[in-house]
Amino acid sequence: MEWREIVYKLFKNKISLVGLAIIIIMALVAIFAPWIAPPRNPADPYFIPRAGWRSEPQPPSRENIFGTTEGQYDIFYGIIWGTRTAFLIGFVVVGASTLIGIVLGTVSAYYGGWIDEIIMRITDIFMSIPFTIAAIVMTTILGRGITNMMIALITFNWMSTARLMRSQVLSVKGEEFVQAARALGASDLRIIFKHVILNTIFPVVVQASMNMGSIVITASTLSFLGIGTPEGYADWGQMISFARNWIIGGQGNALKYWFTVVIPGAAITLFCLSWNLIGDAFRDILDPKMQ
Repeated sequence: MEWREIVYKLFKNKISLVGLAIIIIMALVAIFAPWIAPPRNPADPYFIPRAGWRSEPQPPSRENIFGTTEGQYDIFYGIIWGTRTAFLIGFVVVGASTLIGIVLGTVSAYYGGWIDEIIMRITDIFMSIPFTIAAIVMTTILGRGITNMMIALITFNWMSTARLMRSQVLSVKGEEFVQAARALGASDLRIIFKHVILNTIFPVVVQASMNMGSIVITASTLSFLGIGTPEGYADWGQMISFARNWIIGGQGNALKYWFTVVIPGAAITLFCLSWNLIGDAFRDILDPKMQ
C-alpha cells in the first residue's frame, strides 16, 4: 500500500479525523508556545512562573486564566509548555524503543539459532520486570530530570516491539519473494530492509501509535511521584502532583479546587485518546485482515 493511499484513508476515516484534529491542535500549541505563553526567563522556558508563594491554589482570574496550583505555579503556562514536554517524551521514548525493538526482533528472527536464543532470553529477563516499577527504580538511581526519565523509559520499553517484530519476520522470511532475493545474491541487509521490514512493519506502527499515550501517562506518573521532571518543570503529571493536597476540595465545597486536577487531567486524557484513535485507524488501514 502506497503512502498516498494510507494518507487518503487516514483522512477518510472518521475516527482518525478526531484524533488527528486533537493532535494537530496540540502540535500547534507546542509550536507556538513561546507566543501563547511567553516565558519570563527565555533561558529556562520550561520552568513555570510563580504568581506568589501562597500554598493555597488560586481560582482562574484575569492574570491566571486557568488559576494557580499549590505554590502559585501558573496552570495555563504549565499546560501550554507541558504540551511540548509530552511530545518530546513521546517521540523520543517511543522512537528510540521502537527502533531498538525493530533491530533486535528482526535480527533475532532472521538469523535464528543461538542469536535468536540469546536475544529472546535477554528480552524475557527484561519483560519479567514490571515496567512502571523498573522505571521508578531506574529514575530514582539516575536522579530527577527529563533526560534520565526518558533513559529509564527507553530501557524498559523495547521488549514488546522486539517480540512483535520477531513474530512478523518469522512469518515472512520463508516466503518465496525472500527466497528469490536470496537466490539472486542479494545481501542480508538488502533483504532485511527492502523485503522483510517493509512487509512486517505495519503492526509495529500501530503499536507505536498506541504507545505514545501510555508512555506520556507513565512519565506523568513518575513526575507525580516526585522522581520525574524537576520541581516547577512544565509537565502535566507534576501539575497534578501540585494538586494532591487539594483534591478533596475545601470544607463544605468538594469542588473548590477542581481546576488544579481537571485541567491537567484533561490535557493528559486528550493526548492519550488522540493517539489511540490514530492507532485504531492505522490498524484498520494497514491490516489486510481488517479490509
